Amino acid sequence: MSLPDPDLLHPIPGAPRVVQLRPLIAAQSATGNVAAGRFSYYDDPEHATEFLARNVLYNFGFSGARLEIGSFCAIASGARFVMPDAMHATEGVSTFPFGIFPGAFAEALDIGAYPFPTPRDTVVGHDVWIGTEALVLPGVRIGHGAVVAARAVVTKDVPDYAVVAGNPARVVRRRFTEEEAARLVTIAWWDWPLERIAHAIPALVKGGVAALEAMAAA
Repeated sequence: MSLPDPDLLHPIPGAPRVVQLRPLIAAQSATGNVAAGRFSYYDDPEHATEFLARNVLYNFGFSGARLEIGSFCAIASGARFVMPDAMHATEGVSTFPFGIFPGAFAEALDIGAYPFPTPRDTVVGHDVWIGTEALVLPGVRIGHGAVVAARAVVTKDVPDYAVVAGNPARVVRRRFTEEEAARLVTIAWWDWPLERIAHAIPALVKGGVAALEAMAAA
């Protein structure tokens, strides 16, 4: 049995618009604070290999926050992630970042002394589908198996196996009940060896929770 390569940049012959993020990040990441798991891909007909530059915004690295994308995620064209380096201090009267300008503005108060919000990592779970032009704001967690609709603006955490849409994004339905979602997270099929995943594909695509549990126990 021939298994696909999780570190092949363009995994689909004749489809340069699809790039796997793990090898792309390994080749391009300058800050080292972005990571993706096996087989997670980005689809873009024009700028697929520019994901880090065009889709991970304000990633200057000084906040120390990370973007973690799980395995088996599908990210559609134009979906973007805003990093915490974009945040402004809001405790005072003005939100303007005077300290980024040289001279008297910077000397008045060092930019490191600004009361910026405490940064949090942005985490995308495993088996997540993010639709066209969705926007993920800093510090949110998108749960395993979740679906983010096209042009949704994700401002807060998304539960496992939930579908969210709108601005701000809200849960519009659950793919599975909370109890079923917890069982699926326990199974964690995305961590299985590739041979086992290949064997389980019919159950993953067409079966339910019980069918996958039976395969996990076999």
